[in-house]
Amino acid sequence: MPLHHIRRGNPLWLPFHKINGGYPFTKLMNDNTIPTQLIQTLRTAKQVVVLTGAGISAESGVPTFRDAQTGLWAKYDPMDLATPEAFQRDPRLVWEWYTWRRELIAKAQPNLGHLALVNMQTYLPKFTLITQNVDGLHQRAGSQQVIELHGNLTRSKCVNEHIVDNWQAADELPPRCPHCEQILRPDVVWFGEFLQEQTLYKAMKTVEQCDLIFSVGTSSLVQPAASLPFSALEHGAKLVEINSESTPLTPHVHFVLYGKSGAILPKLVNLTW
Repeated sequence: MPLHHIRRGNPLWLPFHKINGGYPFTKLMNDNTIPTQLIQTLRTAKQVVVLTGAGISAESGVPTFRDAQTGLWAKYDPMDLATPEAFQRDPRLVWEWYTWRRELIAKAQPNLGHLALVNMQTYLPKFTLITQNVDGLHQRAGSQQVIELHGNLTRSKCVNEHIVDNWQAADELPPRCPHCEQILRPDVVWFGEFLQEQTLYKAMKTVEQCDLIFSVGTSSLVQPAASLPFSALEHGAKLVEINSESTPLTPHVHFVLYGKSGAILPKLVNLTW
C-alpha cells in the first residue's frame, strides 16, 4: 500500500524480508562511547536525514500521548481526544485540551538535542529534519525548513484549510475563522486522518535519496512515519537509532545508541567535527 494512502496510526506490514533479515548493530553501553565507525560514517555523509519523535520533546518537558495526563485532564485518554470523531462529538472539549497543550509547549524550551541538530546541519552538504512533533521546538532551536509530518500545534485551520495564526477572542469555543466563519481546529494531523500529501511525498523522496538516516526519540509504531526509515534502508542508506529503549526498528539498524538524545547528539557532533 502506498504510504500516502495510510492514515496516521494505522499498523502496516513492513517489508522486513527485503532488508536481508536485519543488520548487525552497535549498542551505546554504559561507558557512553560513540562507535568510531558511526563517527566516520557521519563525517563523510553527503545527504543526512533526521526523523524525530516525541522522545526528544519529552526531554524538554512536553508530555507524550503515552504519559499520564494531569490536573483536569487526568480522566481523559489523549488517544480519545486527538481524533476527528472526538472533535465532531465535542469540539469545545477538544479545543480546550489543545489549548492546555499549547500552554505547556509555550513554557518548554529546546534542549541540547534540538540544538545539536542545528549544529549538525551546518557541517553537512545536505541535511533534512523530518519531525512527527507538533510543538515547533525544532524551529525555535534554529532548525530550517523542517518537514512537519503531523502539523504544528501553534497554528489553527478551518475546514476550508485557511491557516490562522491569530484569532479574535470570543465566548464561543472553538473560535471562528476570520476568513470564512467556519470553526477553527488545531492544524495537526489527528489519528485516523491522512497526512498532507505534499508533505509526505517530500519526506518520502528525501529519505529515498539520503545515505544516512537517524531515528531519534520515536517509538517507530505510528504510521506512515514509521515506514520512512525502512524506505531509506531499501534505498541503501545507513540507519542510526537513538532512543531510550528498543523499538520495532532496532533489529534492522546499523547503529543503536541507547539514552537521551540531549546527551548523545551533542557528543556525537563534537566527536565528528
